[in-house]
Amino acid sequence: MLIVSGGFFGKPWKLYQFEVKEVKFYNSLKEIPKEDGFFVFSYALSTETLGVAVQSSNLPKLIFVKTGSTKQFKFFYNPVKLEFLNFSLDREEYIKRVKEIKKKIEEGTIYQINLSTRIDFFLKGEPLDLFLNFFQMQITPYAFFLDLGDFFIISGSMELFLQKVGDTIISKPIKGTAKTEEKLRESSKDRAENLMILDMMRNDLSRIAKVGSVKVKELFKIERYSTLFQMHSTVSAKTDAEFEEILLNTFPPASVTGAPKKKAVEIIDHLELHSRDYYCGCAGFRWKSDFTLSVLIRTVFGKKEKLSYFAGSGIIYDSQEEEEWKETLSKVQAFYSI
Repeated sequence: MLIVSGGFFGKPWKLYQFEVKEVKFYNSLKEIPKEDGFFVFSYALSTETLGVAVQSSNLPKLIFVKTGSTKQFKFFYNPVKLEFLNFSLDREEYIKRVKEIKKKIEEGTIYQINLSTRIDFFLKGEPLDLFLNFFQMQITPYAFFLDLGDFFIISGSMELFLQKVGDTIISKPIKGTAKTEEKLRESSKDRAENLMILDMMRNDLSRIAKVGSVKVKELFKIERYSTLFQMHSTVSAKTDAEFEEILLNTFPPASVTGAPKKKAVEIIDHLELHSRDYYCGCAGFRWKSDFTLSVLIRTVFGKKEKLSYFAGSGIIYDSQEEEEWKETLSKVQAFYSI
């Protein structure tokens, strides 16, 4: 079963169900099928794009879903119950690692890192009902539910990684989260982090862009969601590169790694006690030469009753340890109240 939010094709705030004709699994970006359909790319593919070993499980690194007919999904759902099990990094461990990151920034090793924790739950109810409850709590443009029988993936993402229409490609990296718009607008820390990640995305796109075509379209735009406010900027470029080439040069998304990207990914793998798997990867549709891919934030996956949700925050030198932990918890609120 595949259910997606309409933001993937310009019709946000509604859900659509796609017929699943076939599902294939791959382990390399060089194996991407030429067919149109829905794709899920695991963060574990960072090993291929950056040459950096990252933790991974036995879940497939690349999922391709050949889709058929579609219809609007009119949903009714039953309540579900989540039983909290544990954090991979609890408050104490998270704060300890934020301090380590700040030391590395002070030494000049890196400038910014996205640090995450995995939160494990036991589910009493059905995964589809869990997705529908999650979507109802916080409606987002790139939400989806993919049930593959052996495991399922749920995403409540509001972040656009890459969208290509014709020869134009855009990215809208999110950096900056707060409970109020005023707090976010006045935060020099969030603007600095947003600008840093925007520059990384400009650099990534320049690898596949036509010379002189990379441009910033929006800066520090704030969007409101049911439980928080987030800041994004927009960068665009012109390109004639193919799907595979674009991903090999831009993956993983800059907003969920750090600067410089390769060193940040190395440090993330050392500091985090969990494999990210689909979290911080990307997912979406390709139609011929056009495509729309979201960043897999607000993402959960699991097998039967056991599932894992992930959340994190971007760390720079000005970060306050306790505030970063609070920001991380704020990103869980629409899914589960901790």
